[in-house]
Amino acid sequence: MRNHPAVAHNAHRDTIFPLRAKVLSHQAREGNQYILRVEAPECAQHALPGSFAHIQVDPGRPLRRPISIMRVSREAGWVEFLYKIVGEGTRLLSNTSPGDVLDMLAPIGVPFQFNQDRPRPLLIGGGVGMPPMIFATQWLHENKHPFQPMVILGSEVPFPFDPRPSRIFIPAMPEGVIACLPLLDDWGIPSRLTSLQGYPGCHQGYVTELARHWLTSLDESVLDGVEIFACGPHLMLKAVAELARSFHIPCQVSLEEYMACGVGGCAGCVVPLETKEGKVMRRVCVDGPVFDAQQVFPARPPT
Repeated sequence: MRNHPAVAHNAHRDTIFPLRAKVLSHQAREGNQYILRVEAPECAQHALPGSFAHIQVDPGRPLRRPISIMRVSREAGWVEFLYKIVGEGTRLLSNTSPGDVLDMLAPIGVPFQFNQDRPRPLLIGGGVGMPPMIFATQWLHENKHPFQPMVILGSEVPFPFDPRPSRIFIPAMPEGVIACLPLLDDWGIPSRLTSLQGYPGCHQGYVTELARHWLTSLDESVLDGVEIFACGPHLMLKAVAELARSFHIPCQVSLEEYMACGVGGCAGCVVPLETKEGKVMRRVCVDGPVFDAQQVFPARPPT
C-alpha cells in the first residue's frame, strides 16, 4: 500500500506557483557548489520528495534552470537548494546575493512514492543528485512515518557539508567507513559517504558498491522490505537500476534533464520508457522527474 500523498500525474499542477523568491542566503562551497536559500512559503508548504524549482537565473535569459529541492522549513517559509556551476546559467545564478529576488516556478514534479509494505527505503544520491535524497529523508523524519531509511551519498568533489564520524552503528559496514551527513545523524537516520578521492571516513569507491555491501548483509526477511530511491548522474542511475534488478528490489529514480517550459507544454524533456504496453515517451517535468528505474533502464537480453 502506498502511503505517500502522490496522486495522478497531472494533479500536482494545481500547486505549481509563479514565485518572486527573495534570496535569504547564498553560500559558496568547494568544487563550484552553492547552497541557496530563498523565501518561498508556498513552495515550502507544498513541496514533496523529488520536487524541483524552475528558476530564471537572469532577467535577460528567459530559459530557466531546473534545480532540485534539498530542504524546506514550512514554519519559516524557506526553501534550500544545492547546485553546481556547470554552464553559463548556473554561473549567472551564482552571482545572486541575499536580498535579490529570483523568478521561479515551484514546486514541480511527480514525487517519490513510499510503500508501507517496504519500510526500509535505501536512498542513494550522487553529486547534485544528493538534494532529493536529503529532502526525502527530511520528509520521512518530520512526518513520523514508520520507515527506517538508510542513506548513501557520493561525491567526487568535497561534500558541501562537513562530514563527521557517525554516532550510529551500521552492522557489516567496511572497516573505517564512518563518515556521515551530520544533519541526518542528528535525526537518528544512518548515512554513509562514498568517494574515489580518498576523503577521510568515506568508502573508497562507488555508491553502488557500498549499497551492494549493505544489501548483502541483510537477512532475507529484511531485504524483502527494501526499496531503492536514487538521483544522480545517468551512469550512476543505470548502475543503481542494475543493482536493484540483481536483488529483485523495486527502484525509483529521479532524472535530471534540461527543460524549457518546465510545465509540460514544450515536450523538450521527453525520455523513452519501456512499459507493459511497449515503448512510450514521457516528459521529465510533469510526468516525472521520478520514474520506475526498470522502465528507464530495462534489462537487455543477452547477446
